[in-house]
Amino acid sequence: MTIFTCQDNFAARMTCIYDAWASKLGHEHVQLRIEPIEQLEFFVDYVHVEADEDKTEKVVRTVQREISMEAYVWMYYASLSAEEDALDTTYRFLVKAFRYGSKICQMLQDDTVMRMMEIKRLVGNEAHSFREFARFTSYGDMAYIAHIEPKANVILYVAQHFRDRMPSENFVIIDDNRRLAAVHPKNEPCYLKELDEEEISRITQAEEVSSGDPFIAYWKEYFRSIAIKERTNPVCQRNHFPLWMRRHVTEFV
Repeated sequence: MTIFTCQDNFAARMTCIYDAWASKLGHEHVQLRIEPIEQLEFFVDYVHVEADEDKTEKVVRTVQREISMEAYVWMYYASLSAEEDALDTTYRFLVKAFRYGSKICQMLQDDTVMRMMEIKRLVGNEAHSFREFARFTSYGDMAYIAHIEPKANVILYVAQHFRDRMPSENFVIIDDNRRLAAVHPKNEPCYLKELDEEEISRITQAEEVSSGDPFIAYWKEYFRSIAIKERTNPVCQRNHFPLWMRRHVTEFV
């Protein structure tokens, strides 16, 4: 068995798929995993794959042309997933997709296709949740900042949602798990930026200064005042709004 490993980003995942396929070792003799690999296995060859833009473009172009745009969308959603089996499932999905063509996404009786749909649904649901639960605080008069800690890499989907609704505002959405920021200068497109220690420190200091914003207290009081005590149901609330999503939600902090 040969296990191809790569970093957790779109280009690296697509390159890993390309190299595993091009190895001609046989689909049943390869696996694909995201680094880091915590536990090495006996009698297994590990092959690290570096991201390659040309190979990434070839995979994307081939899937769109030879299978369907819908299959590409499924593959893209899976590339954002934090599920441990997402990359290998994508590979198995493509093996079958090149055999059955554009109808692959309707073959839900197949375990691999069903798993791909589940992964896509998990990523889509998480993106939707953080669009609903992102909370911004004022960064002086310069910008608004929101922190999220999603499992999947959905920060760009969340940022695009707020770009459409606050086009004339400067805002930054920070994924604390990945130290990744989606930056939106007013009236311009969003872009992603990896944050270093110095930048994180400056943002933290600025947020400490703005922590006295009276609108934070106003919002908490509003949240408490509209609640109906007799209808309080913490279990139901946790089902719709898990505790791990609440870490930066103003009314729960």
